[in-house]
Amino acid sequence: MTEVAVKKNLGKRDMILFTVSAILLVDTLAATAAIGTSSIFWWMFLGLFFFVPFALVSAELGCAYPEKGGIYAWVRDAFGGRWASRISWSYWVNVAIWMPAIFILFAGVAKQLFWPGMGVAVQIGLGIVLTWVAVIANVVTLNVGKWVPNIGAIIKIVIFFVISAGAVFYAAENGLANPITFESIKPNLGDSLQYIPAIIYGMLGFELISASSEEMRNPQRDVPRSILISGAIILLLYILGTTAILAAIPAKDIDLVEGLVDTLELFFASLPFGETVVMLLGVGALYTFFSNGVTWAIGGNRAAAEAAEEGELPKAFAIKSRSRNTPVGAAVLMGLMSTFILVLYGFLVETNEDLFWSLFAFSGVIFLLPYVGMFLAFLKMRRTDGARARPFRVPGGDGFARALTLFCVAVLAGSIFLFIYTPGEGVQWPVLIGSVVTLLLGELAILWAEKQNGKLASETSGVLTAL
Repeated sequence: MTEVAVKKNLGKRDMILFTVSAILLVDTLAATAAIGTSSIFWWMFLGLFFFVPFALVSAELGCAYPEKGGIYAWVRDAFGGRWASRISWSYWVNVAIWMPAIFILFAGVAKQLFWPGMGVAVQIGLGIVLTWVAVIANVVTLNVGKWVPNIGAIIKIVIFFVISAGAVFYAAENGLANPITFESIKPNLGDSLQYIPAIIYGMLGFELISASSEEMRNPQRDVPRSILISGAIILLLYILGTTAILAAIPAKDIDLVEGLVDTLELFFASLPFGETVVMLLGVGALYTFFSNGVTWAIGGNRAAAEAAEEGELPKAFAIKSRSRNTPVGAAVLMGLMSTFILVLYGFLVETNEDLFWSLFAFSGVIFLLPYVGMFLAFLKMRRTDGARARPFRVPGGDGFARALTLFCVAVLAGSIFLFIYTPGEGVQWPVLIGSVVTLLLGELAILWAEKQNGKLASETSGVLTAL
């Protein structure tokens, strides 16, 4: 059978915008600003010692293995199919957990803009509605199109630049809400540790573009360029956006859910047409929240469906629409899990801020685990497949690459620990229990898939013997 040629329709600009859309998260801005002015130091320090190495490793893997498709295949080639199955599960279930968090943030911003009296129960209800709208988008839409993340990236860039400009004028007239000096940005290892994982969380996603390597016009040239350019844009905007919020609101008063709109109102509400500006920027933020949820859900569901077709996950994930070829099974399962999580956590927390952080930390633990596997796979493939041509290499030789990689693994492990254990508060039991249960469910799903696959193999063998 003749193989259908894949269209090379991804250029460098598309790859830059896609990466900016995937990594630059408006929803984590308040969480990082809540650290205080020391967050500026952490953005720069972790940007240099984690973000840059992560970008370099992603660029090398994307160039050396452009036909492989991304983190799932890299881990499979390095450590085998069972670990690839775990990667597939972690990616899918992370989105199922993260979507409720992002939709609770959506509800919190909508409350500020349109319905100040909205209670937590109504916000949870709105989150459930948004979850199933995302499911419908996954089931009905054959291809959302690259304009969805592209528009999301542009809106995010506009929001970050607008609040940065607003901070300059606000500070000139009212002074800084938090002193921003060399002395004040020195790292604070006290309460700030709770939120440092949010910075790491906001730096991940460079590997996503490599999942579409076969559709790139020139991956060997464009992958490293797009990663490095988008990385510089992302890091700059994160630092500017965090500084802008700190210029307006005392760190102790920053609300993890409502901090963005609070900042916009302080900057623009008193200006002519200021309320309209706040409303437009707020609606733009709502779009980015929803588009993030839908875009990551589409990626997670398609990856899970493909994994199920290869026998890595249960067959239910492989159910697809006959007319649209969309991942119906994975999408519906994601909707059910997201709904269950929203309802469950609704009984365990008292405020939307607590709900957002609990869900965010829960999803963060699952989200960070595959990247530990990715860095370790990079080290192993450097050793076992060192003869392969690498158009782009992490500079400094194997020893330097190994040191950077192991440091990044340590940072990821520390972030996972801090999601679970909050200094001064102790173990976050809902996060720990939820994470353990989720991983155990993944093991059961993988074993079930292997049993189904084994049964299918024995049935096929019996048919062939009879023939």
